[in-house]
Amino acid sequence: MRATLVVPALNEGEAIAHVIASFREAADKANASTFLPEPIDWEILVVDGASSDGTAERAEAAGARVIVERRRGYGRAYTTGFAAATGEVIATADGDATYPVEEIPRLVDRLLRNGLDFITCDRMASVDRRAMTTEHRIGNALLNLLVQVAYRHLLRDLPGEGLVDSQSGMWVFRRRILERLNLTQEGMAFSEELKLEVLLKGLRFEEVPIRYSERWGAPKLSSWKDGSRNMMFLIRKRIAVGRSAGAASSHRLASKRARTSAR
Repeated sequence: MRATLVVPALNEGEAIAHVIASFREAADKANASTFLPEPIDWEILVVDGASSDGTAERAEAAGARVIVERRRGYGRAYTTGFAAATGEVIATADGDATYPVEEIPRLVDRLLRNGLDFITCDRMASVDRRAMTTEHRIGNALLNLLVQVAYRHLLRDLPGEGLVDSQSGMWVFRRRILERLNLTQEGMAFSEELKLEVLLKGLRFEEVPIRYSERWGAPKLSSWKDGSRNMMFLIRKRIAVGRSAGAASSHRLASKRARTSAR
């Protein structure tokens, strides 16, 4: 089986080679044990946002395939990466060493063994105190609360606590599901949109706890600016979901009345 690790990166020259090496070591170990009967052929794809610190060159030297995406945006980077990925399974992680990429082979095994379509990771289970600023923690808490309240109809049948970390950027999923998802966001809201679309389409979903580490290099996230945009997206999306459900209900009622009148 072929799989692709997609890593969006913008000026992550300090960490990118470490991320790739850590993943490659874990993938090789898993191929010699867990996947020994059928080793996974991994492609590492770095989507570089035209970095100025040598990120692309260091990624290529570490063995990754690099695509330069000059159009800015977290979601844009992933859209470009997903379109270029050749694997049947896609995994994701950031290029700043915050996510435990060495856990990805275990997550792929879990996806395949349990017949899942999509796994997302819960950073809140084990967060390094230096990994998030106070503003970042507050923003995450508010966004997660909004998701729990506004989308409870989607979360009620999920195991455990539902969806704890709506903002996580570490996922493992079957590539074929992408054709069923309506993904529109080019910024940070892409992360929550992806998960909500998976749930709306009734795909087999699971959230798995991971540890979340301090990033290498200077932070780029604007907690209040990005957080407010994400919050507005969640509200707009919920309104659209409600309208769609209402229209579908009206259509079913009209069809029922038409069948009754025809008798």
